[in-house]
Amino acid sequence: MGTGSFATVKKATHKEDKSVWAVKCINKSNLAAEDSAALETEVDIMNQVTHPNIITLKEVFDTKKTFYMVIEIMGGGELFDRIVEKEKYGETEARSVIRKVADALAYCHERGIVHRDLKPENLLLSGPDDDAEVKIADFGLAKLLKEETLMQTACGTPGYVAPEILEGANYDSSVDVWSLGVITYIILCGFPPFYDENNAALFAAIKSGSFDYPSPYWDPVSEEAKDLINKMLIVDPKERLTCKQVLEHPWIVGDAVSDTNLDMSELKKFNIRRKFKAGIAVAKMAAAFGAMSKD
Repeated sequence: MGTGSFATVKKATHKEDKSVWAVKCINKSNLAAEDSAALETEVDIMNQVTHPNIITLKEVFDTKKTFYMVIEIMGGGELFDRIVEKEKYGETEARSVIRKVADALAYCHERGIVHRDLKPENLLLSGPDDDAEVKIADFGLAKLLKEETLMQTACGTPGYVAPEILEGANYDSSVDVWSLGVITYIILCGFPPFYDENNAALFAAIKSGSFDYPSPYWDPVSEEAKDLINKMLIVDPKERLTCKQVLEHPWIVGDAVSDTNLDMSELKKFNIRRKFKAGIAVAKMAAAFGAMSKD
């Protein structure tokens, strides 16, 4: 189904019930000590979660050379790919997606789990049908917090990372809310609130927390949607909404949404750029690992 620098994903059928699963086959010889520790944490976390909007880990098998993760197969691909294929896409549908992701994150946060890498690539669909569930995937950077603990490790993806991480400050589960705010912004207009080809300039913009809602892209979007985004993309994490509060926001629970179809032309462009950059990153990683192997 796919091959990366450290793992190959294959489709497998359960011999007894004939159910189909994805098996992530990880070459243990390619893993550094910190990678092995992260993998152990990922498995530990995924074994603790059962939610309709979080990808399921069925079981794992550990052998001398390979570590196998049997994971729920996501036959619908990435959420953003599905959206740009639609002839009609409105605010009501976008709201449904954000509500489900926020509910899954709230579930995690209640259990002391922080994802830390929420982005479009990690929002997948269970199948090809219109009623397929959106699910959060890839808990490779997730962290299980104990009570009253904070994180300091710099991690995440440029464009979605919270300002407190960039500042090198202590942070908590509110970093996931920031990332969700960025995704909410993108899903409603087709481009991110903070963007620059230069990472230093991008990070400066994120730390400033300054963004707007340019016309005509935001003209059809309700004021309630903008209000929710404003309260998620607050630089001070103490002032930022929690995921539980997101679920209680008028845009999520009320009827104040626009019926106008959203223009997805910008999202199509964004999706192409996103996948192009991801392809370059994978190629660079593979080349770097190949050079290391030769050494």
